Amino acid sequence: MKTRKSRSRSSENTRVKRGTAATKKSAGTAPKREPVKRIDADARFTFDASAHQRGATGVSAPTRSHTRAVDPFHARESSNYDEPVPSREMILETLEAQGVPVSNSELEKLLGITETEREGFERRLSAMQRDGQIMRNRRDAICVVTKLDLITGKVQGHPDGFGFLMRDDGGPDMFLGPPEMHKVLHGDRVAAREIGVDRRGRPEAKIVEVLEHVNSSVVGRLRNEQGVYFVVPENRRISQELMVPPGDTMDAKPGQVVVASIISQPAKHAQPIARVVEVLGNYADAGMEIEIALRKHDLPYEFPPAVEKACGTFSGKVTAQDIAGREDVRKLPLVTIDGETARDFDDAVYCEPRGKGFRLIVAIADVSHYVAHGDALDREALNRGNSVYFPRRVIPMLPEVLSNGLCSLNPQVDRLCMVCDMAIDAQGNVTDYRFYPSVMWSHARFTYTIVADILANPQGAAAAQHRALVPHLENLYRLYQVLAKSRAKRGAIDFETTETQMIFDANGKIERIVPVQRNDAHRIIEECMLAANVCASDILRENEHPALYRVHQGPTPERLLGLREFLKGFGLELGGGETPHAKDYAKLLERVKDRPDAQLLQTAMLRSLRQAVYSPENLGHFGLAYEAYAHFTSPIRRYPDLLIHRAIKAVLKKQRYQPGNWAELGIQCSLTERRADDATRDVDAWLKCYYMRDRVGDVFDGTISSAVAFGIFVALDGVYVEGLVHVSDLGSDYFHFDAAKHHLIGERTAKRYRLGDRVRVRVVRVDLETSKIDFVLEDSVGGTTGGQGKKAERENGTPGKRRSRRG
Repeated sequence: MKTRKSRSRSSENTRVKRGTAATKKSAGTAPKREPVKRIDADARFTFDASAHQRGATGVSAPTRSHTRAVDPFHARESSNYDEPVPSREMILETLEAQGVPVSNSELEKLLGITETEREGFERRLSAMQRDGQIMRNRRDAICVVTKLDLITGKVQGHPDGFGFLMRDDGGPDMFLGPPEMHKVLHGDRVAAREIGVDRRGRPEAKIVEVLEHVNSSVVGRLRNEQGVYFVVPENRRISQELMVPPGDTMDAKPGQVVVASIISQPAKHAQPIARVVEVLGNYADAGMEIEIALRKHDLPYEFPPAVEKACGTFSGKVTAQDIAGREDVRKLPLVTIDGETARDFDDAVYCEPRGKGFRLIVAIADVSHYVAHGDALDREALNRGNSVYFPRRVIPMLPEVLSNGLCSLNPQVDRLCMVCDMAIDAQGNVTDYRFYPSVMWSHARFTYTIVADILANPQGAAAAQHRALVPHLENLYRLYQVLAKSRAKRGAIDFETTETQMIFDANGKIERIVPVQRNDAHRIIEECMLAANVCASDILRENEHPALYRVHQGPTPERLLGLREFLKGFGLELGGGETPHAKDYAKLLERVKDRPDAQLLQTAMLRSLRQAVYSPENLGHFGLAYEAYAHFTSPIRRYPDLLIHRAIKAVLKKQRYQPGNWAELGIQCSLTERRADDATRDVDAWLKCYYMRDRVGDVFDGTISSAVAFGIFVALDGVYVEGLVHVSDLGSDYFHFDAAKHHLIGERTAKRYRLGDRVRVRVVRVDLETSKIDFVLEDSVGGTTGGQGKKAERENGTPGKRRSRRG
């Protein structure tokens, strides 16, 4: 995992952990922990200080047993490692008690480090240094960072050459000027000192020490200027170019996309140096945008040999041994309903009337049967965190033999599954549920389009082709109507968004971009999955079993205040006082849905909410209005779902599943989810730029989708592409950004540009390298060009000249 804690631990993990094959204690039982000896903090400091004095006057250092006895975390270290060294807390307290920097040898004496412990102790010190807890001065003595008034954190670069320090302590970001950014690359960890404020009043920092260089390689374009080669990173947050020695280009041609391994990190007076290790090809090659995104975002895209080896052990079919002990639901007409291009089928559904209510069965692929905790498949699945879906390509979490084979609920074959069997009353409440491992047989692979057609035309051709299954689909639809009413009563928020799909031609280029129309089949599956996910969280919560919940918190007090101030300007009010409920948001959305500024208001409400994450702490799901919610229904493509399956199986067996630190697992899964989102967003942006290359000079109508300090973003009608109108192109005025009101306003004219406003723009520049599209406002064009991209015409209908292309 890439969290700071996990990184620091991994640097120390060459010490053999308890429970491994090499030093395994009694299997199946947790090691007995010694009671933690609690002593007074002042007494502990007194001991350390006097020990230092005794060592300085030639008196023998404290014995190892004495030192370990006063380590309040000795029991924890002993339970984790067979050769425990002093805890981080003990090391820091010992250093702080001295009041001065301490050499390695002095610290070893103070802590009673033996010769056999020295290697592990050095690894711990290195990890503490990288995490910004300690650092070494010019005499190589060890200092406590907090005593030096230094601030540690992660560097976030900006394409314009400056950057910011994202502080570990959660304090305000600190500005790093270009000279400071010359020492580091985006993502590096540093210790810095505050030196004042910049010209905008932001706290400014100076880098004292680079704690960790995180970039080992970059993907970018090779350039050649007067015989000197360098790589321009694709990640624009890395503003420095990497020098490449002439013999290290792998014969790549200037302009080609390459992967370069960094052989010398940047320094105060030195540019980073790299060698080309892979030539990907030309920038406009089909699929190149995905190859770049994979490497730019460090997405694992090749399975390691251990995983390939494990895949060779699967038979390809469900065996009698696999089925043993499972409930058999193969005769139930379970069906899958997915998109046209789907190949991994996680879920199958079945519904039948039960009195005034319904019985709903949601069968989910039993991935945990094939992927055991801690094996090669599991380690790689955790590393990936989720499948990543690009246009025309999928980077799966699991190898194809599982994701599209044994674990996919393909039609008319036996498959292992975990079933959530629910009783739902006429009001849409789940009155009872049961989980059990099962074997199923999918009776059909439906698409959303086909199911919608069957429900709309029960006498049509599609319905005739699946006549035996039509009654079951109609049962599902009746259940959906009940669940939808329950959802509205519960007050779940339903933001209106437009998803798009890219249609490609035979050459792999975008032919057009079309909106994805959600129909009742989509909504049926959504409600069924929500019901199963709620039951999954409930069984774990009721049995007090740890879990990863899908947590979505409501607005922070600051965001709530900003939203209320914004709504006040429209004569609107959000109910709920200081703690609004999702129902309050839903009521306001319903109230404004027919207003011309509905999109603006919805966007402001959406931005007031926090981002959903995975966490072992159940804080509820604000948007869905659930007290507890967990992801259970997609274990083929999401690691949290796999963890939930294992936890439920443990509950059914009256056991406990212990995958490790649940909090760190939640951080890892949240990070990989963000990583996938960023990568797919990059690919979509590049493809849309490529699509718009031939539209420079065309005029479109559109809607302002975002207002920022440097301009407005406009979404084009019928094209579903966004571009920027820079603030300097808004008119003969100085425009200022009002963040609270989400608009730009002219200083002299009071002209406003805000979310939802309609504008007409001309495409003036498309930059593939930065994936940016630039517009200018088109005020003088008559007639309606809409989203057809027609050339500008004069009011009399005669063709007008194109304006000069900018940039």
